[in-house]
Amino acid sequence: YGGMGLDFSYNIAVAEELGNIRCGGIPMAIGVQAGMATPALTRFGSHELKKQFLVPTIAGDFVACLGISEAGAGSDVANIKTTAVRKGDEYVINGGKMWITSGSQADWMCLLANTSEGPPHRNKSLICLPMNLPGIHVAKKIDKLGMRSSDTAQIFFEDVRVPCKNLIGEEGKGFTYQMLQFQEERLWGVATALTPMETIIQETIDYSRQRKVFGQPVLHNQTVHFRLAELATEVELLRSLLHRAVALYVEGNDVTKFASMAKLKAGRLTREVTDSCLQFWGGMGFTSEVLVSRFYRDLRLMSIGGGTDETMLSIICKYMDTLPRK
Repeated sequence: YGGMGLDFSYNIAVAEELGNIRCGGIPMAIGVQAGMATPALTRFGSHELKKQFLVPTIAGDFVACLGISEAGAGSDVANIKTTAVRKGDEYVINGGKMWITSGSQADWMCLLANTSEGPPHRNKSLICLPMNLPGIHVAKKIDKLGMRSSDTAQIFFEDVRVPCKNLIGEEGKGFTYQMLQFQEERLWGVATALTPMETIIQETIDYSRQRKVFGQPVLHNQTVHFRLAELATEVELLRSLLHRAVALYVEGNDVTKFASMAKLKAGRLTREVTDSCLQFWGGMGFTSEVLVSRFYRDLRLMSIGGGTDETMLSIICKYMDTLPRK
């Protein structure tokens, strides 16, 4: 379908390299295309669907977006309310999606919707939804704290009709497909954060070495160079966890626990690195002129998007069999 036929570890190599871009929004947008909106279609879609949607997406002619989150259901995927009711050979879609990356410009959406009245984990389906259909309203581009170069949209659906053949895989399997898709999304997110953290630490070293306070470089204070050493160590530990998870995933293992651990650690560590380093920049750190303040804003999303820290903790507890049963 136009791809290179490489395994998922190459996605991660690309994601790490994209971290050299001096903002978070561009790697995130590419990640939506490569590791968030397309894995389910690649794995479970029909040949016809792949020809229609995957080929132009891989070629870069189509922009894809992922339609999961809603105003009342972010990390709580099972609670989405958007419906796709089968009428003849079409689905009629009603509802809305929130915080949709690339939603203002997307050519198609990988949409998760309720296709039956059954249990919340078995009543959902993924559908390839062209974004130029009647009844699709892109309400607004959301003004955000960070990731400001990325368009994030609120979208409403009003009696949108899409052919039933646009269903990805089997009806009712959408929640399961999305959980598999999340593994790749979370690993991609972790990989894109590694290089920015390294960059921020190095730029902070350079700045604090030449910035003098009370007659000596800021870097010469033990609290500063020790803290930077701790942070650099944490980044390397996260990289090792990521690479272990990816190696297991490429071998065909379920890495949900490790991916969740890596995502949790990345969310917390990006906050630690950017906050600590910004402090060492002093007043300059509070301006928009330096990279550390941009990543302080951009990387804050890591603890929220693609499943919050708290959701990651719940998943880890589930695998450890410590989560209280309902």
